[in-house]
Amino acid sequence: MKLLLIQGANMEYLGRRQPELYGTTTAKELDALMRRQAKRLGVSLEILYTNTEGAAVSAIYKADRAKIDGILFNPAGFLHAGHALRDCLRSIRAPAIEIHITNIEKRGYGSVTSEAAIGMIAGFGVDSYVLALEAMVSHLGKAAR
Repeated sequence: MKLLLIQGANMEYLGRRQPELYGTTTAKELDALMRRQAKRLGVSLEILYTNTEGAAVSAIYKADRAKIDGILFNPAGFLHAGHALRDCLRSIRAPAIEIHITNIEKRGYGSVTSEAAIGMIAGFGVDSYVLALEAMVSHLGKAAR
């Protein structure tokens, strides 16, 4: 099982940017956590950080052509106006799960990309990522049966 995690705009500064909202776990620490969890679950996980929506779209199409099994993504700054990202996710075969560290609804944000996802996990800090990874593996396992 091959998965791709896309980290959107500003996520490379995780741990430094607004720690009162996003916590103190750095991007590097989150990557290590996710790689450990992926290994434990027996899946391959590629991680991409980008501050450009077009780069995220290109990476997803490339992954789709390579027959990726699932996409995990935190649109971050793209959630407000990520229509190209949303349309890209609508057009691929692989399912996608949207991830947010904070509860974006509680903060008054809606996500334009969420309607292209099979689900969203938000509000559990960096644990949102682990939960999304586990949810994707479970979803893909059920789809394979």
